[in-house]
Amino acid sequence: MDESLRELYQDVILDHSRHPRHFGPLAGATHKGEGYNPLCGDRVTIYLLLDADKRIADIKFEGKGCAISQASASLMTDMLIGRTSDEAQTLMGGFLHLVKGEVDAGELGPDDRETLEVMAGVSAFPMRVKCATLAWHTMKSALEGGETAKNS
Repeated sequence: MDESLRELYQDVILDHSRHPRHFGPLAGATHKGEGYNPLCGDRVTIYLLLDADKRIADIKFEGKGCAISQASASLMTDMLIGRTSDEAQTLMGGFLHLVKGEVDAGELGPDDRETLEVMAGVSAFPMRVKCATLAWHTMKSALEGGETAKNS
């Protein structure tokens, strides 16, 4: 990856970390998941509002953690509004492949891959992969019934 692209990706991560989208509690949430990474102390709560068609009508998150975990949660919430729970699971699978540095990013479409590519550099730092995936695992937990997701 060339240096200018790396800097752009860092800027996007810092922007999402400093100015997270969809941050705060969600009144009327139909699903809630809590996630915790005991290795670094990152915590996240994901709130989902699913409509009758199991489409994510709204999503918000709260939590504290490093720039990577907060940026990942912000990016995730931005991308999931309007998607079905099945589409959310597919997107999560592709994201996990991407941040683990796997060539095959699952079933990510080109637009989704382009958006999530900013997090691909995390693959070079295995301990940071857990930071990047915490919100995604917590979202999955919320969709499946809301247990606490431990990302260790």
